[in-house]
Amino acid sequence: MNIIRTAIPDVVLIEPRLFTDERGYFFESFSQREFDEKVRPVCFVQDNESKSTYGVLRGLHFQKPPHSQSKLVRVIKGTVLDVAVDIRRGSPTFGQHVAVELTAENHRQLFIPRGFAHGFAVLSEDAIFQYKCNNFYAPQSEGALAWDDPDLGIDWHLPLNHIILSEKDKHHPRLKDAEWLFSYNEDLYR
Repeated sequence: MNIIRTAIPDVVLIEPRLFTDERGYFFESFSQREFDEKVRPVCFVQDNESKSTYGVLRGLHFQKPPHSQSKLVRVIKGTVLDVAVDIRRGSPTFGQHVAVELTAENHRQLFIPRGFAHGFAVLSEDAIFQYKCNNFYAPQSEGALAWDDPDLGIDWHLPLNHIILSEKDKHHPRLKDAEWLFSYNEDLYR
């Protein structure tokens, strides 16, 4: 796997080695040993998958400790714009984000550590999105930020009149109004 550091060093883009021939392609989508060596040791415990249509925007979500999650995300059908926002108070990159296009064709994956809000927007007709989490989902620990917070300045690459949100995602606070965020000094990588 090829590791690409982003503007926020803790968020990592991963490109697999792709082997192609007349039959198609093969790649190793995940190796615990290689991930631990090249990114950081993380024990993933839950895999999730969603299917969404064009314009669906999910996010910006996170889970609070002790149920906070690191995620390894990828697209197996379609195209999404994937976004990670640093919500660690005191971090030199607090409030900044990384946005990358993940597609079924580029096979890229994005690692988003604990301490980041995460969201994605579907740019293709539909998309199937998969993600590994290193902690189990806990509804009592849900947290989220407004997808359209002007202070974050995220360009979702969609016309506003095409964005489709869940009822919940229409009512999240802006970063400056959020009551609970991570502490940069907190041990986020346990």
